[in-house]
Amino acid sequence: MTTRILFVCLGNICRSPAAEGVFRVLMPEAVTDSAGTSDWHVGAPPYGPMQAAALARGYDLSDLRARQFVVDDFHRFDLIIGMDGDNIRAIEALRPRGVRIPVRRFTDYAPQSGADHVPDPYYTRDFDGALDLIEVAAAGLRRALMEGGGALD
Repeated sequence: MTTRILFVCLGNICRSPAAEGVFRVLMPEAVTDSAGTSDWHVGAPPYGPMQAAALARGYDLSDLRARQFVVDDFHRFDLIIGMDGDNIRAIEALRPRGVRIPVRRFTDYAPQSGADHVPDPYYTRDFDGALDLIEVAAAGLRRALMEGGGALD
């Protein structure tokens, strides 16, 4: 079975495309995508400084384009990952009645980090710090999926 995972942040130009880029390297057999809860950047490539920081670590994000999270995503993915509490609330507000697809916070897969969200580097300007946390969370997600440890529950 192929695991289909959607990574979601606010604008889909920093955190969620970086998470998608990191995860598709870690687990290429998974089907991944990313989206934003807002429509501010639809069709735009990831933010230049995030692309540069990711590329310096070997993650090419240049083929990605921003899109907005839509209700149909609940039917297209096995797991939806939000970068922070605001993203989770926006996603859950669109959840159709009776749909049980899990929505998780990305940092749930990085408990050792002590972080409860992935800070938005568009505002913090800390692209490397965001990537550090994204890499740890992506490794934790991969581990949970490989061990069958409830990542999709």
